[in-house]
Amino acid sequence: MHMEKRLFGTDGVRGVANIEPMTAEMALQLGRAIAYIFKAEKRRHKIVVGKDTRLSGYMLESAMMAGICSMGVDALMVGPLPTPGIAFITSSMRADAGVVISASHNPYQDNGIKFFSRKGFKLPDKVELEIERFILDDHDPSHRPTASELGKAYRVSDAIGRYIVFAKNTFPDHLTLDGIKIAVDCANGATYKVAPTIFSELGADVISVGVEPNGENINLDCGSMYAGNVAALVKETGAHIGISLDGDGDRCILVDEKGEVIDGDHIMAMLALAKLKEGTLRRETLVATIMSNSGLDEALGAAGIKVVRTAVGDRYVVEEMVRGGYNLGGEQSGHIVFLDHTTTGDGIITALQVLKAMVKDGLPLSKLARCMKSFPQVLRNVRVGQKKKIDDIPGLPAALSAVEDKLKGRGRAFIRYSGTEALARITIEGEDEAEIKAMAEELAEILTKELGGV
Repeated sequence: MHMEKRLFGTDGVRGVANIEPMTAEMALQLGRAIAYIFKAEKRRHKIVVGKDTRLSGYMLESAMMAGICSMGVDALMVGPLPTPGIAFITSSMRADAGVVISASHNPYQDNGIKFFSRKGFKLPDKVELEIERFILDDHDPSHRPTASELGKAYRVSDAIGRYIVFAKNTFPDHLTLDGIKIAVDCANGATYKVAPTIFSELGADVISVGVEPNGENINLDCGSMYAGNVAALVKETGAHIGISLDGDGDRCILVDEKGEVIDGDHIMAMLALAKLKEGTLRRETLVATIMSNSGLDEALGAAGIKVVRTAVGDRYVVEEMVRGGYNLGGEQSGHIVFLDHTTTGDGIITALQVLKAMVKDGLPLSKLARCMKSFPQVLRNVRVGQKKKIDDIPGLPAALSAVEDKLKGRGRAFIRYSGTEALARITIEGEDEAEIKAMAEELAEILTKELGGV
């Protein structure tokens, strides 16, 4: 029987910091729960705890470590580090689990907590439900140890260096970035130290912005949600490529040498074709989500590459990749996963793989990106006061069905709720942009009326 999750969304627990559920008390409880659940054998256990650059990270990090130690498990602090870096450290240090304190691309007042298994993969739904049951239903104080059985907290002082070496090793030894000028926007987030270092140590001339975090400026008019910033920087400096990372570094959006923004779909198309050419694309398949543009299927299908689609969320992409034996997948938003190298989305490694293709083929990014042409697509977000089942919203199923009938054979339409924000997301693809915009507005009006959107 499917159980509705009460705390976890599509990417951990998330909300406004210091307001339920994203409080110090909840972080303490989550720390206890993850420590208890992963404390399987009678030996000393350890859990890695990392974060991005948000002000609230100090509060939540301390509470999380207290919860972990209170269950007799050691907490290993790595400080600000990209989400994929924390996954890597968790796996390489043979820790029992990893914790990331971050709200990704959200503004600084938000925060979140997500977990990795000892192998560096995000937790499946069944384990998240187990954590929720421990906190909300089953927690027994008698589980807590005392005296010398309590956990300790340690700082992993070389975590940044470990991740830098790991990321650089995903770029071929026989290639170099000498002569390539890179503009990179680190969103004043978790990549602010590591990204410029990695690209420059591989030989690139790096111009960096978004590398002065103050706890309140993460994602503030910068990063992957504002790729126009790095596009302007590319034009201003004559850079060969622009790289726009998000606050926790697990996604990136690129900009070509002409200042044109390249989204995750085009990045996946380029990389799938490059890996097919190398003979390294497992089962000649790419895994994407329902959000990816139909142009991706068309471009890759012409080359004999199959596109498998999943629900929205990079962990669902990874689960399908593992299940099917695939090694490349991702999302339109710029989460790209390379299972040959890592277990989760990594914006820096994504950029390195694109740079590898540019160097090997001797082509500018604009030419590589021509491999795919997007169908017109409208994405419309509607703020909602509640999240009813789509089929139960008066007037919406009929309106959506009418849109689908009009698009039959030449487009698609669907509505889903954000797993991290109070939003309903409308996606429509079709041949006529004006027509699909009008369709999206019609559906948005119904959602606003029925769900209290503003």
